[in-house]
Amino acid sequence: MNLDAAYAECIRITRAEARNFAYGIRLLPTDKRRAMSAVYAMARRIDDIGDGPLPTLQRSRELAQIGADLHNLHSGDGRSSNDDPVLIALADSADRLPLPLDAFDELIAGCQMDVVGREYDVFDDLVEYCRCVAGSVGRMSLGIYEPDDMDRARPLADALGVALQLTNILRDLREDRLISRIYLPKEDLDRFGCTLDHDDNDVLSDPPDRFAALVRFEAERAEKWYVEGLALLPMLDRRSAACTAAMAGIYHRLLNRIAAAPEEVRGARMSLPVGEKLAVAARALVKGAA
Repeated sequence: MNLDAAYAECIRITRAEARNFAYGIRLLPTDKRRAMSAVYAMARRIDDIGDGPLPTLQRSRELAQIGADLHNLHSGDGRSSNDDPVLIALADSADRLPLPLDAFDELIAGCQMDVVGREYDVFDDLVEYCRCVAGSVGRMSLGIYEPDDMDRARPLADALGVALQLTNILRDLREDRLISRIYLPKEDLDRFGCTLDHDDNDVLSDPPDRFAALVRFEAERAEKWYVEGLALLPMLDRRSAACTAAMAGIYHRLLNRIAAAPEEVRGARMSLPVGEKLAVAARALVKGAA
């Protein structure tokens, strides 16, 4: 497979499977857009295995195999013979840009937490998970953005990843509970007297006042991570800042909607209308801010 076809497949995957991120990625110049699509296509592959229907042992083996493939990529082994479009594109991006491919190890570790059904007792445990599955992608993105001060930028990208993942968790409370996953810390559930159990109609059944208080408490926590993470924007070039602002802006608005109407996530997955997402992306391109 030639390089253009490999990147085209990564772009297709990203637009189809990571729609919220795709709005921001489109704001990057061609070379960075292609590299970011390669990163997200691989991240999606890893995430799909972690969330997939295969038996636990098989998912763990497949995650380990992806880790081995990425380590071979990092060392330069087998690049010429590989016909996987995502690996081809990722190898080319890593040759051109300082991509920290070892961050995929953290993403794989986070997905492995999902495979084994890890429970989170305290908020620090949840932050560790968020840093693995989302902060890792933020840190890889810095290899594409190439800010002048990478040491200062890295913890901010990590914080923004935590903010986005916390938003995902609140958005997907019901869907995750239906597959026996609870990400909110046990200490928080106990504090607000919630279980996230669902009724016969698959609607979360906690008392409305307790549920709303729990969701708003977690949303306030996520907001603090946004405040910290968005300090990254002034450190990036205009197009990279616009990409980040668009992605973060969409999730930030979603968080605000959830905090304003917690009841809406009890029985359905909340999302922003396409027109509003486009408006956020357009504003980001003009102002470079979320």
